[in-house]
Amino acid sequence: MRSSGSGKSGGGRGNYRGAGNNRDDKQGQGRPRKPRPEERRYDVGPGATQDGPKSGRGGAARGGAKGGPKQSQQGDGRGRTAPGRSREYETRAEERNRERYAGKKDVNLPKTFPGAEQEGERLQKVLARAGYGSRRACEELIEQARVEVNGEIVLEQGKRVDPEKDEVKVDGLTVATQSYQFFSLNKPAGVVSTMEDPEGRQCLGDYVTNRETRLFHVGRLDTETEGVILLTNHGELAHRLTHPKYGVKKTYLAAIVGPIPRDLGKRLKDGIQLEDGYARADHFRVVEQTGKNYLVEVTLHEGRKHIVRRMLAEAGFPVEKLVRTSFGPITLGDQKSGWLRRLSNTEVGMLMKEVDL
Repeated sequence: MRSSGSGKSGGGRGNYRGAGNNRDDKQGQGRPRKPRPEERRYDVGPGATQDGPKSGRGGAARGGAKGGPKQSQQGDGRGRTAPGRSREYETRAEERNRERYAGKKDVNLPKTFPGAEQEGERLQKVLARAGYGSRRACEELIEQARVEVNGEIVLEQGKRVDPEKDEVKVDGLTVATQSYQFFSLNKPAGVVSTMEDPEGRQCLGDYVTNRETRLFHVGRLDTETEGVILLTNHGELAHRLTHPKYGVKKTYLAAIVGPIPRDLGKRLKDGIQLEDGYARADHFRVVEQTGKNYLVEVTLHEGRKHIVRRMLAEAGFPVEKLVRTSFGPITLGDQKSGWLRRLSNTEVGMLMKEVDL
């Protein structure tokens, strides 16, 4: 008859190891008792028995119950541990696996797989790099339906674009998605409109040192003329801004000595004959008068050399001082003489809109 003891007379391992325990004696009288998992021994050192190692550093040091290689171990009739696989069996299994996947080395991963190669960049990342704020702020621009790609308003997050090919706009203005730079310099009088001067005169390049890329000027200003001159590394934009086809307007303030006739503005708009052809002003007005001293504003879209000075001189009013106050949508404002400032994204977009970019 089986014993109904529940092991209260001693600990599990202690009972199994004990040589004269009553419970083990009773179990031995019937069928062999299968040891519980916690009672099994996996030590295989010299002299080891199921009662534990007789020498060596112990089972845990050799692997054993801590995950070491399983090895066949015959018990004393009370059970047997799980037999380990032979080295030959493992070798054959590895060969079968290699043969099974030999023709499947190139696996086409889905686009959404982490680390998979995906086309383009996320739209919010492109906008953030262009200076429209943090990525979260750019996501809000997308949520507000203010961003369009290639003429279509973007409504979903995560859209990918190619900065080199796709046209991205915010509020209808083109975004400079590449590594372009745009600056406005309030050029002082006496500065030459070149990036370098072999004669050692002060030039535009003296104001843009230590920049991460080489800039060039958009058009020119006379040496003695002050005011707005644009600097960029965007070749196509610079070309279009100075091309007569696009007719980008420039505004100047000129100091002249009067009195001036009432029809001076009409004469300038109708055209003044110069040695290289007629020159016409788009707009003319008197800004300020102090005695015989006048400050007049002239707007025109031509860019010939010394054109404002030559027009007014031909009309009988030589210019004493000349300042360019705007180049297209870029105005001088309160920018101090000799100061360089980076154009905002809106200003860049307005410039591009002027020349259909």
